[in-house]
Amino acid sequence: MTIMKLRLLLLLGLFSTVSFSQDYNETLNTIRVAEAKSALNRMMHRANLNTGNYDLKYHRLELNVDPSVAFISGAITSYFVAKSDMSSITFDLASNMTVTQVLQRGNTLSYTHNSDELVITLPATQTTGVLDSLTVSYSGNPQSSGFGSFEVNQHNGDPVFWTLSEPYGAKAWWPCKQDLIDKIDSVDVFLTTPRFNPSNEEYISVSNGLEQSQVINGSNKTTHFKHRYPIPAYLIAIAATNYEVYSHTVSNNGNPFDIVNYVYPEDLAAAQSSTAVTVDIMNVFSNLFEEYPFANEKYGHAQFGWGGGMEHTTVSFMGNFSRNLIAHELAHQWFGNKITCGSWKDIWLNEGFATYLSGLVYENLDGTNVFSVWKQQRIDIITSEPDGAVYLSDVDTTSVSRIFNGRLSYTKGAMVLHMLRKKLGDAPFFQALQDYLASETLAFDYAKTEDFIAITETSSGEDLTEFFSDWLYNEGYPSYTVEWHQPAANEVSITLSQTQSHPSVSFFEAPVPLRLIGTLGQEQNIVLDHTQNQESFLETIDFTVNSIVFDPESDLISANNNVLLSTDEPELHQQLVVYPNPTSEVLNVEKPEGLEISEVRIYNTLGQLVNQHAWNSTIDTSSWATGLFFIQFQTSDRVITKSVLKK
Repeated sequence: MTIMKLRLLLLLGLFSTVSFSQDYNETLNTIRVAEAKSALNRMMHRANLNTGNYDLKYHRLELNVDPSVAFISGAITSYFVAKSDMSSITFDLASNMTVTQVLQRGNTLSYTHNSDELVITLPATQTTGVLDSLTVSYSGNPQSSGFGSFEVNQHNGDPVFWTLSEPYGAKAWWPCKQDLIDKIDSVDVFLTTPRFNPSNEEYISVSNGLEQSQVINGSNKTTHFKHRYPIPAYLIAIAATNYEVYSHTVSNNGNPFDIVNYVYPEDLAAAQSSTAVTVDIMNVFSNLFEEYPFANEKYGHAQFGWGGGMEHTTVSFMGNFSRNLIAHELAHQWFGNKITCGSWKDIWLNEGFATYLSGLVYENLDGTNVFSVWKQQRIDIITSEPDGAVYLSDVDTTSVSRIFNGRLSYTKGAMVLHMLRKKLGDAPFFQALQDYLASETLAFDYAKTEDFIAITETSSGEDLTEFFSDWLYNEGYPSYTVEWHQPAANEVSITLSQTQSHPSVSFFEAPVPLRLIGTLGQEQNIVLDHTQNQESFLETIDFTVNSIVFDPESDLISANNNVLLSTDEPELHQQLVVYPNPTSEVLNVEKPEGLEISEVRIYNTLGQLVNQHAWNSTIDTSSWATGLFFIQFQTSDRVITKSVLKK
């Protein structure tokens, strides 16, 4: 029997599938747009070369904020090691902020502050390798960097403030070093707010790490958070309002930690019904990869008045609590926060991975059928255009829309990971990602694509040069023709042919999954290691094959114009004759007298159904376009296919 390419869709879940598809795609697009806006600010920013001569070790942020007033004051103590002999130190700080004092061991230091630079003169030359510290006292009305770096607003009439510093907004509200290649080893945050808001409801503060204490001092309250993992300045965040706080506990193999949720009171019931799934998602990721990287502290969500989410280390700021947003931001704690992509070319190490992890949530929480639908929808997006590589060129990195291209950086990046999984096998694939996350040189630092490939090859013992060349560095995807017949009762012969959508790849080596279906409904799944065009395979089978389904679980990036041609029953095939071939108008059909044909279907080379009708000994081709067509004759137990060239 001949069939066109089929994808198994779970019909019983059709309506819920449509719903999850729309929800997923809308959420991913919101995330992508937000990250692209953030990137635009980052690309327009030029890293301050004057901050490159020291290595930050520690910050203590002592901050004073009233959520109803756009103002901040505080003292920032910084510990740093000289990378070269230095007589001054430079911090990034917006020029509209006011520095009132700089102290080092009780001594006042001189400084200048202009052009968003705070330059402090050290009392003596600090030699290479020496650790020292100082404290900057400052205040001011933070101005937004264009991405809401310090926002004072309201929810339901109550004051709220939050920060969102990605990528270069931190300097708007505190003196810091915004170089994205120098993570701060650890931080303490002391956030002082009024104890109560105007409605006499208590203010609750949020920041990174583990809450240590809440100290009441008259009408004010100081909340202390401690974070002891490397973190860049843009992932440090603070917020406060009349939050309701509740927790979910992750068992973590006997070392439990809390998922702490800070939500607006008016949204408490809805949030409580939505955030519980975070435990399940956390368990999925922890079981597949490694323990949550910041398990000694917490994970959490803090509601804020922004359209998307932001994966601040240990506490994601959330515009909503959809499962997809929860999964994406949580995934970034591993891929983005623990290991951060080392350049724009490598953005897929953040976004492709986070996208694939959100797909793994479907697989592990909803089952393989829903996961297959998710994969097919990703494939449909990828193959909607014939070109585009996951890995970016130098020219690509000048375009925000290209860097954060949903089809390539997110979707194709995710499916390349899935295809790597199918190539290596589940155990070697997940072991490779575990080795990547555990790498002493990459963990809590930065990585490039070549780092990931090297670790994956070492871990799996496989040479993956061809795989990454085809699917990551070059462009496009394959389309397949599958010809098959049964030369014997226990054998099926299959020949695979391939075309490519883009000339950068001459041939895609890939495992090709097929499902053989018998005349009595039997099924047998096979995977063919396709290494050359028009390659033939002989598979053992114990039933009569009626049809073949191409890539039944949507594991292979390929176009939807794959064609399967049965050449079984050669004598019967030869006895069914169509002529003239090539033809220009009417096609005549001759068949054996005892052969009953119930339906005739005509397909073009894209696998599109051109026409279908009941049996007739003539077929009018006058309306067909010029080119090759496949005519399927449906009998009681098989399909016979003939190819016809229309002149």
